[in-house]
Amino acid sequence: MVLEGAREGKLPLLMSYSTSPRRAGLPRTVLRWLQSLDLSFSPTHFRRDFSNGYLIAEIFSWYYPEDIQMRSFENGTSLPVKLSNWSQLGKFFAKRNLHPIRELIDGTIHCKPGAAEIFLQDIYTMLTNRRIKHIQDEEIDFTDSNYQDKLPMVARSTASRAIKTNIKLTEIMVEPNIQKNRQKVNAIINMHMQRRQLEREQVPERFGIKKTLGERAIRRPSMIVPSVSTVKIQKEKSIPVPSVASTEIRGKTGVHFKTVQVKQAEMPFRCELNSGTLNHLKEL
Repeated sequence: MVLEGAREGKLPLLMSYSTSPRRAGLPRTVLRWLQSLDLSFSPTHFRRDFSNGYLIAEIFSWYYPEDIQMRSFENGTSLPVKLSNWSQLGKFFAKRNLHPIRELIDGTIHCKPGAAEIFLQDIYTMLTNRRIKHIQDEEIDFTDSNYQDKLPMVARSTASRAIKTNIKLTEIMVEPNIQKNRQKVNAIINMHMQRRQLEREQVPERFGIKKTLGERAIRRPSMIVPSVSTVKIQKEKSIPVPSVASTEIRGKTGVHFKTVQVKQAEMPFRCELNSGTLNHLKEL
């Protein structure tokens, strides 16, 4: 589509998109690939335009025209329309033995941040057999945690706001199980509490947290007192062991001691005889 400036002759520039996609988050190769498919309309808001599955079906129809008939798909925004389109796509994936990630499909349906962009990259790799370098180095969790971390503390969401932002109404309508929805809510609350705890540690004066008595006390370097076992070992190491041939030992106070060798006297031989042996000797 020609821009308004190009129509007036000021900008000789041609673009297939009427307006530039708002923070598409897609590599240039994937954007060029989408432009080459000549879709029925140019996506300007990826999170919204791909949620109903209509453009996804149109992309696959270029590669599998005999399996996907676009007249059976509807470009609507209601939840029944979305579920109908994605149900047909699910049957097509099973027929062609394609295995897209279920979490990406759910995230695209419920307009999770970044889900549609990652799903398009997965489709590009699936259909073209080309590998692309992933554009996001951080862990993907389909929440607004990365966005919240960039905001100042006064502008960050409260717990109730975080629940409303990260759990869509369509999720509850598709999955009315109370237990599963409760687990999602608890996970979001835990994430929010961890962030608040980190904020308290980083900026304690904002929350009126006073230092404890131990934190306010002046800490001096403690004198290292050697233990009893260490003193004994050091004393034993400091005293030299005399050799056999030495005749003098020097004490710690400088007093000289002379060694005296004493020869032990030999013990007399004792012979104890019983009465029978004495009588025999007398007869001799």
